[in-house]
Amino acid sequence: MKKCLIRTIRLSAVALTVMLSAAGAQAEISDGVVRIGLLTDMSGAFSQFSGHGSVVAAQMAIDDCLAAECKGMKIELLSADHQNKTDIALAKAREWADVNKVDAYADMVNSAVALAMQSLAVQKKKAALFAGGPLRISNEDCQPEYAVQWMWDTYSQTAAAIKGLAKPKQGWYFITVDYAYGNAAVAEARKQLEAIGAHTVGESKHPLNSNDMSSQIIAAQQSKADVVAFANSGADSANAIKTASEFKLGAKKLQAAFFPTIYEIKGIGLAQAKGLRFPESFYWDIDDGTRRFSKRFMDIYKKGPPSLTHAGVYSSVYHYLKAVAATKSDDAQTVIRKMHELPIRDDVVRNPKLRPDGRMVHDYYYFRVKSPQESKGPWDLYALEKTLPGDEVFLPVAESQCRVFKGQAK
Repeated sequence: MKKCLIRTIRLSAVALTVMLSAAGAQAEISDGVVRIGLLTDMSGAFSQFSGHGSVVAAQMAIDDCLAAECKGMKIELLSADHQNKTDIALAKAREWADVNKVDAYADMVNSAVALAMQSLAVQKKKAALFAGGPLRISNEDCQPEYAVQWMWDTYSQTAAAIKGLAKPKQGWYFITVDYAYGNAAVAEARKQLEAIGAHTVGESKHPLNSNDMSSQIIAAQQSKADVVAFANSGADSANAIKTASEFKLGAKKLQAAFFPTIYEIKGIGLAQAKGLRFPESFYWDIDDGTRRFSKRFMDIYKKGPPSLTHAGVYSSVYHYLKAVAATKSDDAQTVIRKMHELPIRDDVVRNPKLRPDGRMVHDYYYFRVKSPQESKGPWDLYALEKTLPGDEVFLPVAESQCRVFKGQAK
């Protein structure tokens, strides 16, 4: 009996040694280098609020981590212009995975690109760090073992826009970009307006990268809407706001936007954009932390302060690298698990938490564009009207279709 006990203990010790060895083998950076592939729009409609600024933000995150948690590690950043074309994005991402041994993809601005990249990340077993994108990424198409969604999604932008301005019995008219983002945003807006007793009185659609918005603005002007909302982004949002100013739409109706960025507002000018209401998940002048991050960014980028995409790239890449450092691994699932465990701390986001579906929840903000007389500097563009807690803005767990919540009490 004693011999059997000794043999059992010895076998258990051997088994434990094997398990520890296997864990040690997994907990290592596969080729000694952590590589991040940043896919972005360098020249199209989204280039001002992503593009080269996203490259700068990612490199800042790498440098900050190398100076602290990642000290002694080797980290490389690759970047490419996907030209807002899914086939180009996927071809480059496959090349990076197969040839360059990239460990994580970042940015991936453009809804169609983002949705395609999520599937590829799972196929290639790479981490996907989405700065924003369609709700589907962390909802019905969620892949929480491989993907996180950081600053915004179509639901949060819409919910923040509605909660910031909508009132019962209001009529809303939408000017919508006719592709994945715009259509998803308006579909969600209709639901939220109905929930508070407001309603939709009409909608005009336009193609992506549309230069002429006059017919859409005239239709909105002639409607019985109390609020005209621009459900578009990038250059399309800028063109819609400019055209609305030319037709003096703001003299008769409130104007709201779902996704303008600081670069569109700057380009339009306060004289034309003043009074516009909209939500943002980041603004450079919120507090000491955002101002500190933004100053560092502007010292490198020169063109202006960080957009919400730039901020999201920085925050998501930095948190990813902290998780790599903590696990000493570049295995996507291992690192993503650690991202869920580690507290999110940086100068970009406030009250953040990473949910099991991969959705990062944090404070949102609702702004009004200042008049020229109110502004005290070239980038002093927004007046903060409301701070919206993340739990009020992001899709509630009770409504989530992500498989991680199935069978759980919500």
